[in-house]
Amino acid sequence: MDNYGWLSIAPPVVAIALAIKTKQVYLSLGLFVFLGWTIMSSWNPVAGLIQSVEVYLAQVTSADNARVLLFSSLIGAIITLTQASGGMDGFVNRVERGGLAKSQRSVGLLTVAVSFCVFLESNFSLLVSGSVARPLFDKCRISREKLAYIIDATCAPKLILIPLNAWGAYVTGLLLTQNVTNPNALLFAALSLNFYAILAILLVLVVVVTGWNFGPMREAERRVREEGKLLRDGAEPLVSEDVSTTKAVEGAPRRAVNMVLPILLMVFTVPAVLWLTGDGSIPNGSGSQAVLWGVIVGLIVAVVMYRLQGILSVKQSTDYIIRGVQGLIPVVIVLSLAFAIAATTSALGTGEFVADAARRVLNPNIVPAIVFLLACFIAFSTGTSWGTFAIMIPIVIPMVDVIGLHPGLTVAAALGGGIFGDHCSPISDTTIVASMASATDHIDHVRTQLPYALTAAGGATALFVVFGSLL
Repeated sequence: MDNYGWLSIAPPVVAIALAIKTKQVYLSLGLFVFLGWTIMSSWNPVAGLIQSVEVYLAQVTSADNARVLLFSSLIGAIITLTQASGGMDGFVNRVERGGLAKSQRSVGLLTVAVSFCVFLESNFSLLVSGSVARPLFDKCRISREKLAYIIDATCAPKLILIPLNAWGAYVTGLLLTQNVTNPNALLFAALSLNFYAILAILLVLVVVVTGWNFGPMREAERRVREEGKLLRDGAEPLVSEDVSTTKAVEGAPRRAVNMVLPILLMVFTVPAVLWLTGDGSIPNGSGSQAVLWGVIVGLIVAVVMYRLQGILSVKQSTDYIIRGVQGLIPVVIVLSLAFAIAATTSALGTGEFVADAARRVLNPNIVPAIVFLLACFIAFSTGTSWGTFAIMIPIVIPMVDVIGLHPGLTVAAALGGGIFGDHCSPISDTTIVASMASATDHIDHVRTQLPYALTAAGGATALFVVFGSLL
């Protein structure tokens, strides 16, 4: 791999700054890819553009990535169908009658509970919890930004703390490559010391229970409370109005089962496919195949249910499916660009350069805290937690023996930093999907979530310093 030095961090810095400044997500992500390949083409912009297009095409036609894009677009079909059938209205009515949506606090706690029930795959967790909770948040006049924060801040942290999924299998595999004798024991030792993941979830619960709003989130909540606007003026949600505001067809019964059953079957299909594709082992299964078949099963069940009940004809269901897919074209574009960005940062060696530069100046007394902050920066710059894990694990495992560090604490620092950067970065696919699932403006989600994430990261850094001295 060529070493591009400090130039390797230019594309993420420029793209992130441009996205936050101009709120032009597509332009910023596209510029990231173009600038990266222009640098690697000896600053030849024509060659850089050609390479950018080729890499983009290679990424979107990759089997796993194509499944994720198809799955993401079909989720829009599930949303429009459940709305058109009256199922979503029925679900909201049932929750209200059951007293689960009588306050903003109860709605927030219900959302956290739903998120924790879906812990097998990140994007699937975001889309299910967002789809279920959004009508309740709208009903209780809670901002879309807060919904995005709640589902995003509980998604990746819970997945790393409940490693009975592809995340756990992936990290275990990375530890095995470093000749760790008992990788499962090391991973579980790191769980109780993953201060960022723990604090992120605890902070969500504090925010939900107390209604604590600060930073840009305070203005978002004031806007909804005083002006009745779920989104700010000029916001560009990643879901079109065709998806987020579809009304039930005339005469459709308001039955909660018409929303709950397709989604439940979606959820139950995912572990089944993971088990089948993993030859009897869920952690070894194909996540992209599982989530795709999950949504396909959910769609088939929905269409059959609504036809048997006389709510929607097959033609009407097809029309709503097409409308839902069209409504999620924006998120498909952004996700496809995110895939191209991942390939670009890998080719540039961005993560490896930053990690190597920081490793040379590490102070042994505060190594866990430095590892955490370094992983935060790499994940934020590259938009990937898994890529950050792949960079950091081979660095920290040898350091454990050489410097005499606590292995669980050091691995926890690397994993926690990867989680922070991934779910805060505007170029991360999980951050993008959280915005889509909440039907909110992507940059608004990043701006309102960041102060909370930084609060948890500050606390985690302090704890890594303290425990780094004690253990």
